[in-house]
Amino acid sequence: MLLDQTQRSKLDSSSDRLFYDVPRFVTHVDEGFIDQLIQLYGDRLPPQGRILDLMSSWVSHLPPEIHFSHVEGHGMNAEELARNPRLDHYFVQNLNEQPRLPLESDSFDAVINTVSVQYLQQPELVFAEVRRILKPGGIAIFSFSNRMFYQKAIAAWRDGSEGDRVALVQQYFAHTPGFSKPEVIIKTAANSIWQHLGLAGGDPFYAVLAQAV
Repeated sequence: MLLDQTQRSKLDSSSDRLFYDVPRFVTHVDEGFIDQLIQLYGDRLPPQGRILDLMSSWVSHLPPEIHFSHVEGHGMNAEELARNPRLDHYFVQNLNEQPRLPLESDSFDAVINTVSVQYLQQPELVFAEVRRILKPGGIAIFSFSNRMFYQKAIAAWRDGSEGDRVALVQQYFAHTPGFSKPEVIIKTAANSIWQHLGLAGGDPFYAVLAQAV
């Protein structure tokens, strides 16, 4: 396995079901990050495709002008998922206790995950599931910033630098058979996206993506 038990540990070892029991109707990243993510999805997600929004919430980052044939949502709080306007269906499941997805193999064109990969204690199994449900040629996009619920992030993420975290997600893909070489996209406060938006700084944007081969 890629991680040892110490690297999988969390400061708060209680069940995630307790932590996410109360809905949080807030946004976890700033507008610059969200704009960058919407643009990325617009460029990479196939119109009319079947999309799984993994570890989702009440906010959708899918481009409003693009129609998808089906958007499946997964998360930890039913109230949040019920408020997400783009979800055609959703289910609640704790991936740290049950990483197997209740979805058919080769049934999705894309899997997206926004600012949540840091909470996976069994990332090897979850990434294998993501590959299983993707159609050949399908894409997986994992995006994140430097924000987190510190007590719920795994030690491998919590104790690493931002560069270490990018490398970790790359390793998740590389460790999983059936994915292409992962691509990395980085937009930080020093990049032109923030200057274009008229911002002096902002949440750094990281995305690691790969295709099913």
